[in-house]
Amino acid sequence: MLSAKNIFNITYPVVLTLVVQNIINVTDTAFLGRVGEVALGAAAIGGVYFLAIYMLGFGFSQGAQIIIGRRNGEKKYEQIGSVFINGMVFIVALAFLFFILSAFLNEHIMQFLVSSPQVLEASLEYLDWRMWSFFFAFINVMFRGLFVGVTNTSVLTTSAVLTAVTNIILDYLLIFGHFGFPEMGIAGAALASVIAEAISTVYLFYYSFVHHDFQKYKLYTLTKVNLKMMVQILELSVFIMFQYFISVSTWFLFFIFIERMGERPLAATNIGRSLYVLLMVPGSALSTTVNTIVSNLIGAGRKNEVLPFITKMIGVVVVLVIPLMALTFLFPEAFARIYTNEAELILAAVPVMKVVSVAMIFCAIGNIVFNGVSGTGNTKTAFGIEFLTLFFYLSYVYYTAIVNPQPVAIVWMSEFVYWTLIGGIGYLYLLKGNWQKKEI
Repeated sequence: MLSAKNIFNITYPVVLTLVVQNIINVTDTAFLGRVGEVALGAAAIGGVYFLAIYMLGFGFSQGAQIIIGRRNGEKKYEQIGSVFINGMVFIVALAFLFFILSAFLNEHIMQFLVSSPQVLEASLEYLDWRMWSFFFAFINVMFRGLFVGVTNTSVLTTSAVLTAVTNIILDYLLIFGHFGFPEMGIAGAALASVIAEAISTVYLFYYSFVHHDFQKYKLYTLTKVNLKMMVQILELSVFIMFQYFISVSTWFLFFIFIERMGERPLAATNIGRSLYVLLMVPGSALSTTVNTIVSNLIGAGRKNEVLPFITKMIGVVVVLVIPLMALTFLFPEAFARIYTNEAELILAAVPVMKVVSVAMIFCAIGNIVFNGVSGTGNTKTAFGIEFLTLFFYLSYVYYTAIVNPQPVAIVWMSEFVYWTLIGGIGYLYLLKGNWQKKEI
């Protein structure tokens, strides 16, 4: 069994990475909360729309990460470079495809889905700049798959700090137009994110070229594109890609349904979303660790240790999340004031924030279990679990938001539906499924 020290050494840089990345989210939401409720709501819709497409790239990198983790566990280090560089070629082509499609389709899609003319205009203004991030964000997740796969995650901390600091400074300058910069409002938040991600890309390339430890992986010695390798990665990752895409697309529909309830519920929901992703940090970091360690354990022939390891990590994440849950549940007004000074919006956001706080325990446990399933390499099964869960999740959201409209906090209780189902079904699969027979 892996020691707590080994788990911590792999996990803490990922924790720091996610903390810094979520500082970006909190900063964007806090700044736009001072611009107005329309900008706050539009950023939620535009941001989740971008995230849904981004998750296709992230899902592909997860497939590469699983293979890299397996080769690392098998000590076949020289094969890691081929997986990485072929994956990078594919993911850049994917970014270019989505950029072109977005340029032609964004306006038509948003016009069809968004009812408020003000929110529609602001969302498109955001996306006109944000879609340039596809190139940098996709490259960055491929690097993330490499570093997590070989369990050398400390580089991600520096990368994330660079991204966060750049984004915060540029948010301040470009949203409000300080120090002679143009006052761009919501577009400034999008442009700040693009530049911050570009700086992170430059740093990751620089690190991978100069760090001597990565010579053994032969990262940049490929002489030709290996289509067979790309297909191998895609076969493993395609279900992860669609799993993530459908998951976030469903979340996008969640915001679209909330938008039909009015601009204030949408603004309150964005505040809840910002707190939600911040509180997800411990669970997300540990689940990333679970994914790669499960793959490494299987690669090292230690399949019997997988389920005890996942059970141990569930206990760890519960201990980490409970204090955060208690803090945000007891003092929601204090956290709401980070995002806005408007008393009525704070009043609307508080019930949402309380629901989000309690949902974090379910989220953390479900995330650990589900990433354990993905780490086994049975991505088709993981996709099936996700698809089934999302059917019940979306049915609940549609009923409580559209068919029989309830307060926005009741709609947010859909998170209990989602994480209870995905964690429960995932754990049953790990107990009784045929994942031990899977070969990669």
